[in-house]
Amino acid sequence: MGYEAEHDEWLNDHLKRRKGERLDALKRGHGYGNRLFVERVWWPLAGHFDGLHPEYEVRDWRGRSYYVDLLWEIGGSRIAIEIMDYGSHGTDRTKYRMDLNRGLFLQSQDCTVLYVSLDQLKEDASFLQTTLRAILFPYLFAWQPAKALPEQRMYSKIERDLMRAAIRHDRVLRPYVAARELELHTTTVIKYCKLLVDKGRLRSLGKGISGRVTSYEYIGVIQHPDLV
Repeated sequence: MGYEAEHDEWLNDHLKRRKGERLDALKRGHGYGNRLFVERVWWPLAGHFDGLHPEYEVRDWRGRSYYVDLLWEIGGSRIAIEIMDYGSHGTDRTKYRMDLNRGLFLQSQDCTVLYVSLDQLKEDASFLQTTLRAILFPYLFAWQPAKALPEQRMYSKIERDLMRAAIRHDRVLRPYVAARELELHTTTVIKYCKLLVDKGRLRSLGKGISGRVTSYEYIGVIQHPDLV
């Protein structure tokens, strides 16, 4: 199926499964900006809607419900995407402050929050595609192998898991920590880290005068013309 059919099926599935305020929030909230984002950015990057939730209900620091525009659940990770319209977010200081506070609180709850400018989305979505590809790269390649980008074949499951682990830890991967999280032997983690260094996804970080490698830095995606 193409974008229109996949989008309609995805949205209708969420509409059918919701009731009350959650249903009303979806009907009200999944409007122009959200639809533009999933068409111009999400679909070209992912090619699917698996794990993506429109108008997702979360709780703020006071326990009050509110809805983020889109939330992607992948494994144990959550990535919230907020489409920011200057007219609705930038002119009311109180609302502007509350939006930022909610974003900070979500991040304190181990949820990554990405803010997207509606103006940028309307005028030139290519910048957003390129930037979000770099941020979401390990997650996109770890989800639904049959639907992911062709370059996924370059990476094993362990390599993709290690890239995601690096992002969870501020882009720094310590083999003994990753080994504990992924239930692997440390020597196995080091082996695959070296493979990712060769592929340009990790950089070795030396320590002290000896320069002994104790950790690795995730350095993001190397752009290819056919993927931009």
